[in-house]
Amino acid sequence: MSFNTFGRMLRFTTWGESHGPALGAVLDGCPPHIALSEADIQPFMDARKPGQNKFTTQRKEDDLVNILSGVFEGQTTGTPISLMIENTDQRSKDYSEIAQSYRPGHADYSYDAKYGIRDYRGGGRSSARETAARVAAGAIARAIIPEVTIHAYVCELGGDAIDRSKMDLAKIGNNPFFSPDAAAAERWAERLDQVRKDGSSLGAVVECVATGVPAGWGAPVYAKLDSDLAAAMMTINATKGVEIGDGFEAARLTGEQNADPMRPGDMAKGGVQGGGAPEFLANHAGGTAGGISTGQPVVCRVAFKPTSSILTPVQSVNSAGEAVDVRTKGRHDPCVGIRGAPVVAAMMALVLADHKLMHRAQMQSL
Repeated sequence: MSFNTFGRMLRFTTWGESHGPALGAVLDGCPPHIALSEADIQPFMDARKPGQNKFTTQRKEDDLVNILSGVFEGQTTGTPISLMIENTDQRSKDYSEIAQSYRPGHADYSYDAKYGIRDYRGGGRSSARETAARVAAGAIARAIIPEVTIHAYVCELGGDAIDRSKMDLAKIGNNPFFSPDAAAAERWAERLDQVRKDGSSLGAVVECVATGVPAGWGAPVYAKLDSDLAAAMMTINATKGVEIGDGFEAARLTGEQNADPMRPGDMAKGGVQGGGAPEFLANHAGGTAGGISTGQPVVCRVAFKPTSSILTPVQSVNSAGEAVDVRTKGRHDPCVGIRGAPVVAAMMALVLADHKLMHRAQMQSL
């Protein structure tokens, strides 16, 4: 059995392949009476779509979304919302040389080992192209959580991190790297341009921050908000690690260093038994405690590996078990993590919307 559906109350299923006629998503569990049109989804698709600069794959896709069901007279109806995105610029012939060979680091071998057949044209479901459907579904999830603001940005590329003292979220959309540090973006441009010309690739780390998440979303054990976030991020192709809050750095701190101290806060905001929401003096936990949101910003970081499809020859084997050197022609991202930023934001929105609906279902009598 293969699993292509994620979520509990808000469930989305993605379908389609990189070089098929189309791909898309079905979103089930969306409440009715939410204003929605293709125009509401398209800005998020435009941020992710390929071919916008020399630092991403030169595949040209408009990524126009068609809503096939679940919307009537500009509002969601409560029934499944079906979304379709046509593929219009496939070049399957670029992959003819790897039809019988496995790209090291890619899913070619593992797919073949599982199914006994694989779609070598762009990697099929293992392609980053699959994430377009997630971004479309994530745009709808954002409409379910209007109280939440989500920002995702590249905070490290090829081991070169941003200067956090120079962070300006307004700059994220002003450079091709979704970087909040303009100086880092300039460094990355020079380095990645050389890596691209060399036929290689780099990894990156994307940070995502959701503000406005109220205290109380999540569950104590098997539906922890942070565990669902980690699971969601790990489903993104090319992801190899996820941190919540300080993540691995927390293991290097003492208890008092890692604590998020609290002081009495604004009584008007409500909170524990009417006593008011506390003021947090730090956020090492990344906005969750015991699997439940604290009202602090929810913070996670996602590590993307270097793109596996590169022009540099790499040792591998073919389907006959023979030794070969593999180099992948065609159009590929020299750093897939760059376009990962809109995808990470979409997955954050989908998880938070799911948890909002679960919280409402359990606590609606309060």
